[in-house]
Amino acid sequence: MKLANEWKDYELLDMASGMKLERWGKYVLSRPDPQIIWKEKTFKEKWKNLDAKYIRSNKGGGHWENVNSVPENWQIKYKDLTFNIKQMGFKHTGLFPEQAVNWDYMIDKIKKSNRKIKVLNLFAYTGGATVACAYAGADVVHVDSSKGMIAWAKENIASSNLTDRYVRFIVDDVIKFVKREIRRGNKYDAIVMDPPSFGRGANGEVWNIEESLYELVELCVQVLSDNPLFFLINSYTTGLSPKVLENVLLLTVNKKVSGKITSGEIGLPMTDSNLVLPCGIYGKWENK
Repeated sequence: MKLANEWKDYELLDMASGMKLERWGKYVLSRPDPQIIWKEKTFKEKWKNLDAKYIRSNKGGGHWENVNSVPENWQIKYKDLTFNIKQMGFKHTGLFPEQAVNWDYMIDKIKKSNRKIKVLNLFAYTGGATVACAYAGADVVHVDSSKGMIAWAKENIASSNLTDRYVRFIVDDVIKFVKREIRRGNKYDAIVMDPPSFGRGANGEVWNIEESLYELVELCVQVLSDNPLFFLINSYTTGLSPKVLENVLLLTVNKKVSGKITSGEIGLPMTDSNLVLPCGIYGKWENK
């Protein structure tokens, strides 16, 4: 498992009974997480410093309950990158801190390539990977079906002082966009995607990862350059094995260009503890 263990502005403080206690900058939040099936708190005193908690509703969804005054948005840094944090519906904050392991990988890979890299970021959300790749010097095309997420990603680019970099923001269904890029003959040196389990595109298109992922990756192979750098798939879909993503890449990308394929889990270490929170999987193709 790859651990996001180089944070200073984020911390996993404790976890028990389906809830995790996290520090986001100077604010301490508690949020649900289905992986936390044990009931014993390791640091009971830390829960007394809570600023806000997410309360699930029996009818689905839920709401934030602020114990102390929490601003509508605030910023945290990861190394040289700056992200805007907000209390969103369905327990989110606009950032997945475990993805820092992938940001580090992409930054290192792009910088060491010693050439201009063009990156396609699909299901790009608030742009963690976009910010990382732009910081490393790549040109980035950022695609998401939500106008709100696109606006947030633009804020993150601006907050990280990267407005002088080439980043093209596209509100669209990812499959339709990739099909258009095929027709246009556009090519990318690196592709990263974080597909949801289920979702809807900009015009109501239905996405189901079990039925749609393989088709999308097959399409993406057609927009890969002749000398690609990496192809990274992230997933939070329950029950999906990392080996599945590895198999998909082996049957698609590796048929175009032979490379190294790896997969595994990513996670967050708990401070002052041997406990680790599993936070999703990845499958990665990279050039040899």
